[in-house]
Amino acid sequence: MKRNCFFILGAALFIATASCNNPSKIEQSREALRQYAAKENKADTRQTKKLKDEPAKTQDISNESLASKVNNGIMLNRTAYTVCYNAKAMLPHWVAWTLTSDHVNGKYSRGGIKFQEDEDVPAPRATDADYRGSGYDRGHICPSGDNKWNEDAQRESFLLTNVCPQGHNLNAGDWNEMEQQCRRWAERYGKIYIVSGPILYKKKHKTIGRNKVVVPEAFFKVVLRLGDDPKAIGFIYKNEDGNRPKGDYVNSIDQVERITGIDFFPTLPDQLEQSIEATAEWGDWE
Repeated sequence: MKRNCFFILGAALFIATASCNNPSKIEQSREALRQYAAKENKADTRQTKKLKDEPAKTQDISNESLASKVNNGIMLNRTAYTVCYNAKAMLPHWVAWTLTSDHVNGKYSRGGIKFQEDEDVPAPRATDADYRGSGYDRGHICPSGDNKWNEDAQRESFLLTNVCPQGHNLNAGDWNEMEQQCRRWAERYGKIYIVSGPILYKKKHKTIGRNKVVVPEAFFKVVLRLGDDPKAIGFIYKNEDGNRPKGDYVNSIDQVERITGIDFFPTLPDQLEQSIEATAEWGDWE
């Protein structure tokens, strides 16, 4: 930028000097200045485009940077995911993880692993007994099926800070279908970023168990892919029975942010973030 300024200043001085002596040299100098300015403007445009495009193609985002921290949330970094934990509700505010094509298969299945209370958060906290006989499933937020690639990751997915009370038909039905869809996307695109969690929109909530674990009214999931064609898509599921096409649950990231109060993908360049969060089309992912 300094080089440009010096050239332009020098040219201006040259024109001023020449104006006293030779009109033809004035016009030649002006034309040279116009050509140089056009060349530099074109180079600056290319550089700006390069800087705009590079983050979408190369930037890798840490799990804890995929969503804003919620006030009073306790941050827990695990092998495969990060939790922002809501101690009052005994649920996650959100869980964020990166799912790659290498993660969707593996030898570490869920067989024999039991749900465990998470001793990294203060008591009172959710226990397995709170769910027993409640009529609700222990619904994974970061699913077991995304963690077959690593033994510790699989075991940690059963910590109750990664779990919410979820209706069985949702857990085994449409929610499970979306989990499988995300694994297909990871295989197709190589890597996707996911943030998911409960939605608490009522002032008074149903609870389960001795510890009064809050039952969410709904759940959200947002998915981001980068690369050459960055896109993001959001989903909202009520915590009730349903058997609907996946596209019926689609929301833009902006809509999910308005409902949850959470800022997703805040480390992306502003222009890119605004573009991919404003709209969402199921067809862009099919």
